[in-house]
Amino acid sequence: MTTFVDRVELHVAAGNGGHGCASVHREKFKPLGGPDGGNGGRGGDVVLVVDRDVTTLLDYHHHPHRKATNGQPGAGDNREGKNGTDLVLPVPDGTVVMDAQGNVLADMVGQGTTFVAGSGGRGGLGNAALASARRKAPGFALLGEPGEARDIVLELKTVADVALVGYPSAGKSSLISVLSAAKPKIADYPFTTLVPNLGVVTAGSTVYTVADVPGLIPGASQGKGLGLEFLRHVERCEVLVHVLDTATLESDRDPLSDLDVIEAELTQYGAGLDERPRIVVLNKIDIPDGKDLADIIRPDLEARGYRVFEVSAVARTGLRELSFALAEIVAAARAARPVQEATRIVIRPKAVDDAGFTVTPEGEEFFRVRGEKPERWVRQTDFNNDEAVGYLADRLARLGVEDALLKQGARPGDGVAIGPEDNAVVFDWEPTMAAGAEMLGRRGEDHRFEAPRPAAQRRKERQAERDDALQEYRGFEPFED
Repeated sequence: MTTFVDRVELHVAAGNGGHGCASVHREKFKPLGGPDGGNGGRGGDVVLVVDRDVTTLLDYHHHPHRKATNGQPGAGDNREGKNGTDLVLPVPDGTVVMDAQGNVLADMVGQGTTFVAGSGGRGGLGNAALASARRKAPGFALLGEPGEARDIVLELKTVADVALVGYPSAGKSSLISVLSAAKPKIADYPFTTLVPNLGVVTAGSTVYTVADVPGLIPGASQGKGLGLEFLRHVERCEVLVHVLDTATLESDRDPLSDLDVIEAELTQYGAGLDERPRIVVLNKIDIPDGKDLADIIRPDLEARGYRVFEVSAVARTGLRELSFALAEIVAAARAARPVQEATRIVIRPKAVDDAGFTVTPEGEEFFRVRGEKPERWVRQTDFNNDEAVGYLADRLARLGVEDALLKQGARPGDGVAIGPEDNAVVFDWEPTMAAGAEMLGRRGEDHRFEAPRPAAQRRKERQAERDDALQEYRGFEPFED
């Protein structure tokens, strides 16, 4: 059964915003008390948070679809809908978030680091919020926006100070088991280690972590063996330790050729690994032939500029010198790191001439309008309500969409789409849209909400209403002198 997963594709969907409410306040002796529809609640976000207690992406491998809760719709009496609850997803330290095309969205390092993977939709405004001096009784409300839905890729890159690299069965797992309290699986066959193992080492006053990377073979940088599955776990390490097997039983291998092969794979993989300091560990010197071979090749390794340590994980020899040498390199690397600055907020103001939308001709007699505001307004419009459609047209006209269409050469009857190709609202454009928008936008005016009229005028109006009712009941005209 799989217990470690370091790459998953996650399908996240934020919550939809709640619809606004169109309501009129009513009570005894006050049948038209004004609009009182409340706003809809905001949909919940999908938030990734670094949690150091989480070490694998296994949970998301089994359950890749995650959705936050929706916002609740508004109600009458100015009651706003409840906001949706954010969905918080814990991820391991060192998780890289990418989109479906492989573009990096976030590199999450450090306890508590957060990233909003999907933003919840805004709640729609109720008719109480849409009321104005000109539109006293709106008979419509805005719809809630749908939440953001997208596919992301989570890729774990282990956060460790030291990486043990080498051929399968070189003794990396045995070495980390004696340097730290880690208990990896150890056996006498290749590819025993199928997942990276982490161990914590204390050398004097320095505490650092060591990662046992599964064995590499020729072609690992192209995906052979475990290849790319685990080479990414080397990227964040401060120092690379080549663990060379001096007692290998394979006749076509020797420590120097093993070192050359692994170095070639690290170079082809890239990611700045060429700049990391190296240490060479000649392992298994407890075996007589291994000790002899270590003595023979050590001068050649030192001539290449490597610091060489002869150790035996079984006999536990040479471990103290190795652990303190690693601590020295790690401490120097930490001291050379730039001091982490406080989080900066980068403000990118819009250009002065940015209209907030674009109008693009697409073929003959067809235009597409793109922009944050027009597309959001379309999503919030109830097209079954003429007054809501008029309100949308009024907003578009004020934004300057009609003027832009005229400048692009649009003519009556041309097709206009607002939004992306897969989800657009298409209509036939008429140059009288502005006038129609003004007319439809004025719907919602109710003169019964005007200032109170004189008592004599109200009595005269009530008498006229009674005469009309009596006329309709009797079925004849009233007698006139």
